Amino acid sequence: MNYARIALAAVAAWIASLGLRYLIHDIWLAHLYAANAWAFRHAEEIAPLLPIGFTAQLVACFAFAFAYAKGYEGDGSGIGEGVRFGLVVAVVIDGFAVVWNYVTEPIAARLGVLQLVASIGELGVYGAIVGAIYQPKTNV
Repeated sequence: MNYARIALAAVAAWIASLGLRYLIHDIWLAHLYAANAWAFRHAEEIAPLLPIGFTAQLVACFAFAFAYAKGYEGDGSGIGEGVRFGLVVAVVIDGFAVVWNYVTEPIAARLGVLQLVASIGELGVYGAIVGAIYQPKTNV
């Protein structure tokens, strides 16, 4: 395994996640979050918790890139393989967490469905980034 590439891919995916999550959750879904505001923390309660979220997201990106590298098959496009990997991870996360957010939080069904769609899209993008950057060590 190429650990330097894993780290580079993880950091690149994390940086992309910061922007992409902002676009999705603070712009695209903002009106739905506002309509369901009573089910979520207020902005002033979230602000001091952001370092926890950003750190957890960075750790998750390292785990994501590491898992990709462990399962790297090298058949075809790295980006294509990364997207496939990201979609599989999205199904896992959606099944274990995102759907359960809808089940346990009193949010509108539309918001729950769009959170699923967002998760699939996000993880597909992160997979593409990791797949484009990660290359195994070559024996020279």
